[in-house]
Parts: sequence; C-alpha cells; structure tokens
Amino acid sequence: MTTWVTLALALPLLGFLYCALFGWRVGRAASGVAASAAVGASFGAALAVAAGVSVLPESERFVTITIASWLTAGSFIAPIAFLVDPLSTVMLLVVTGVGSLIHVYATGYMRDHHGHLDLGYNRFFAFLNLFVFSMLVLVLANNFVLLMVGWGGVGVCSYFLIAFWFDKPENARAGSKAFIVNAIGDVGLLLACFLIFWTFRKVDFDGVFREVAAGQGSGAMTNIALLLLIAAAAKSAQFPLHVWLPDAMAGPTPVSALIHAATMVTAGVYLIARTHPIYEHAPLAMAAVASIGAVTAFFAATIALTQTNLKRVVAYSTLSQLGYMFVGVGVGAFGASIFHLMTHAFFKAVLFLGAGIVIHHLAGQEDMRQMGGLRSRLPVVYWCFAIAAAANAGFPLLSGFFSKDEIVSAAFLSPHGSAILGGSLLLTSALTGIYMFRAVSLTFHGTSNAHSHTGDHGVAGSMLWPVLLLTVLAVVGGFPYAQFGKFLHPSLTHWGGHPVEVANPVGSIAIASGIVSIAGIAVGLWLYAGDRAIPRRLGRSLGGLAETVRAGYYIDAFYGAVLLAPVRVIALISSGPVDNFLIGGFVSLFPAFARWMGSEFRHTFQTGYVRHYAAAIFAGAALIAIFFVYRIGI
Repeated sequence: MTTWVTLALALPLLGFLYCALFGWRVGRAASGVAASAAVGASFGAALAVAAGVSVLPESERFVTITIASWLTAGSFIAPIAFLVDPLSTVMLLVVTGVGSLIHVYATGYMRDHHGHLDLGYNRFFAFLNLFVFSMLVLVLANNFVLLMVGWGGVGVCSYFLIAFWFDKPENARAGSKAFIVNAIGDVGLLLACFLIFWTFRKVDFDGVFREVAAGQGSGAMTNIALLLLIAAAAKSAQFPLHVWLPDAMAGPTPVSALIHAATMVTAGVYLIARTHPIYEHAPLAMAAVASIGAVTAFFAATIALTQTNLKRVVAYSTLSQLGYMFVGVGVGAFGASIFHLMTHAFFKAVLFLGAGIVIHHLAGQEDMRQMGGLRSRLPVVYWCFAIAAAANAGFPLLSGFFSKDEIVSAAFLSPHGSAILGGSLLLTSALTGIYMFRAVSLTFHGTSNAHSHTGDHGVAGSMLWPVLLLTVLAVVGGFPYAQFGKFLHPSLTHWGGHPVEVANPVGSIAIASGIVSIAGIAVGLWLYAGDRAIPRRLGRSLGGLAETVRAGYYIDAFYGAVLLAPVRVIALISSGPVDNFLIGGFVSLFPAFARWMGSEFRHTFQTGYVRHYAAAIFAGAALIAIFFVYRIGI
C-alpha cells in the first residue's frame, strides 16, 4: 500500500514539475496530455489503495505511512507521514477521479475554436497538477502541521488559477479576494494547531484523538472546535466568509469545476469530519456549525434565484449544497455529509463543465438572458445539464436524493437536530429545484436570442465525454449509500466516536423530500419554460427587495464600507503625510547630511595647492610612525 500511496501523491507533483520546467520547451500541447495522464494514473493508484483498505478487517483499516522526519523540537514532532483510512481513501478517490476528468476536459477548453492553445497553456496545467497534489497532502496528512501545508497549498494554487488571466482586472481582484478571505481561515487553523499542541503536547491525529477520547483537555475542546470552524467556514465559503466564491467564477471554467465541485471547497467539510472526536466533545461548536450551514444553504439559494450569469447560479448552488454538508456534520451525521460531498462532486462537476461548454459554444457569453433555444443545438449537453440539475435538487432516485435525504433526516431526527433545521433544508430544497430549472429554461428552452448565435461551434470530444461519464455517476452514485456508510464507519468510530446513524431513505422524510424537490422543479419549469410573464411581474412588484437579493444582500458592499474603506483611508494617510513626509523626510536627512559633509570636506581639504597635499602626506606618515613606536616599542 505504501507504494500506491506514494505514487498517488508523486504523480501530480511530477506532472507539475514537467509542465513548469519542460512543458514550454517540448511543446505546450504535451503539457495537457502529461498533466491529465499524471492525475489519471494517480486515480489508478487511488483505486489500488481503496482495494487494499477494503480487504482489511475494520479494526485494521488505519495505516500510517511515514516518509521522513520533518520538524522535531523538544517534545514537538511533526513527521511527513500520511494516514490511510476509509475517510482519506474516499477523499483520495474523489479528488483524483473527478480531477482527472476535469483535466481531460481542460485540454479542449483551453483552446479557441481554431484549435489555438491559450498562451498560458502549460502554466495552467502546471497549477492544476500542483493544486491536486496539495489537496492530496491535505486529505492524507496524519497530523495537523502537514495538514496545514496542504491547506495553504490549495489556497495559493486557487489564487494562481482564479487569477489565471491576470491581465483582466476582475480576475486579478477575484484571485486576491479569494486569497485574503482564505487567509482569515488560515489564521483560525494556525491558532487551533497551537492550542492543540498546548493542550495535548502532540499534533498527530491518532495521539490527539486518543487523548480526547480519554477525557483530556475537555476545557479547551470548544475553543479548538470554534477555531477549526473559522478555517472550515473560510475554505468552504460559509456565511459570512462566503464572499470570495461567486467572484471566483472569473477564472477558467475547469478551475471552477475543480475548486468548487470536488476539491478545495469541500476541504472545510473534510476538516470537521476528520476532527469529529473534538466536535463530539464540543456541543456548542456543533450547534454553531449546523446553524451556519442552514443559514448559508437558505440565503445562497435565494440569491441564486435572481442571478443572470450562468456560472454564478451554479456557484451559489455550491454555497447552498455546502451548507447542507455543514448541517450534516453539525448534527453528527458525519458519514452522510461525506456521502453528499461525493455525490455533489459528480453532479456539480457536470453543471460547471456543461456551463463551460455552453459558454465556449457561445464565444464567452455567460449571461442567460442572451442565451435560449440551445436545446436543439446542444442536445447531449442539455440532457446532461438537466439530469445534474435534477440531482442537485434532490430528484428521487438520482444521486443527490439519497445523500441529501440522509442529511435532512438527520437534521430532523438527530439529538443535535431540530424541526427548524430540517424544515429550513426542505425549504431550501424547493428553492433549489426552482433556481436550477430556471437556469435550464433560460439557457436551453425558449427561442434563440439573436446574440446567442455568436460563435456557433461544435463541441470537442475531450470536453464532452468527461461530462457524459460524470452524468452517469450523477445518476447511479447514490445507490451504494448502505455500502458507503459501512465502508466509512470505522473512521467515525475508531477514536470512540458516536456518529448519528440515519435510517435507509424510504421513510416519510424521504417521501416529503422527494415531493418538495419535484414541486420545486415543476415550479421552475412553469415559471421560466414558457412566456416568463409571471417572473417579470413578480420582479417588478418586489422592486427593491429583488435588487437586494440580486446584490447578495449587499454583504460585499457592507464589507467594503466597514472594512475596506477604513483600510484605504489608513493607507492614504500612511502613504501621504506619514510615509512621504514623516518617514521619508527623516530618512532623507542622512543623505543630505552626507552631501553637506562631502561638500565641506571638499572645500576644506581639496584646495588645489601642492604644499597642502604634501603637508597632509607628511602628517599621515608621522602618525603611522608614532603608532609603530608606541605600539611595537621600536
């Protein structure tokens, strides 16, 4: 197993090194092939790891692979070591599996309609491979310090990828915004790690969680869990640290799919699931996780109802679905949340990649008001997008139905849940059906807009077949829910955990969830697949409220006024009176003094008379002679 884990990690790193060092010399097209092959081979190694873990007895499904000692200082030890257990194995499969398909898709997306490669083609694939490597370090790390390395790595790579087209100001701003907001979470994770070591004198997961199970450090559990929550909320874009994710749509669509479907945004959910022994001893923190998740799920769904940019609709949908996952881990249904993380990776990747095909087909057009009538021109993409939208809404028997129902059931039935939590998720499910099929209708139904014929081109096979494979997974990915829970169970009970067990999705809550989903989809089609007169009248009647929701409740504007504006004022003051006059003036005194001294010495000693220079030489020689007489005793 050590060999397969090493290969799964090393191959994306080697792909990055090839693209960064040799890709521009060998030929840029080869970078896409090499990067895709590296992640595809990493997925093959991940399958071998999963097979190895599955044949082990449940009590032995925890393998630590130590590569080398890294940081050692007194009692502090943080080796380069990886933990292979059912939870990390699931994440390994999702990251490499979905990631490899997105890489293949990107080989077609990063070309124009004439087949010309993007100028930064090899740089793009280098960052994609480095991103996958960093994510694998994050999910396989066996200690908090190594986890921080992967955590920071995905943050830096997300900046490079979101701001990939850095010559566009909006892309540069979006990348900086994502980096800054995630840095807030990084501070939370760093402080949590300090507090963990201060409390337990160790940072490895096994050692810390065994101490927690033994009742040690009970007074610090809530503080540690809340600090970890800050990190998770920033990385998984939960309210109020969600503002970076919609703007991140400025990056290339494969980046949106990779970051917002299967990898970076799910890191927060993974962090809470991995540290579940801590959260199970911090009920206040778990309540905070569930509350934040419910708020994020509902308010992101309302914003998605009003967006006109296709990718931003899918982005707010990601926010909402991550809210479901947070509710799941907040009520103790850790396995259900990881299950939804997996199914969400399938159908959300289809939505992003399908949207990318539409945008590529229309030469960069992203406004749904300028689309319409694409069903006949992109029939395969239409059906894939519609199926993924239905799975996202929780349509019965699609993958999203099974995973979302487990979370909704836990929200109602868990000792940590409540009718309010469960009811809010059902309401959000209805809204999901409406806004997803609003997007389907505006994009694919109705009559073709005149502008939508701009750049009418076919779809490259490298872009289409990954979408088809992911669509199949979006359909069937939910059926093995019982086997998935059984496989994951050891990771949730190994350190004395007591995860919430959810009944099979055949009860009254499942029926209610399915009915709500179907009703939402029906309302979305009724309102937007026809003449759309009702939505127009409704929008006019709501007036300012509709604009408030469309603007994301002005949270960005609030941050700009309360946080950014004072910082800008301080920066202006610092760069003006403080920097230029006070600091700059003080520093300029030294060269001014040196110039004055030079001028005085020049006029005093450089007179131009030979007798003066001879006298100076004689005086110097006399001083040297006196030194030797008194120093050496001549």
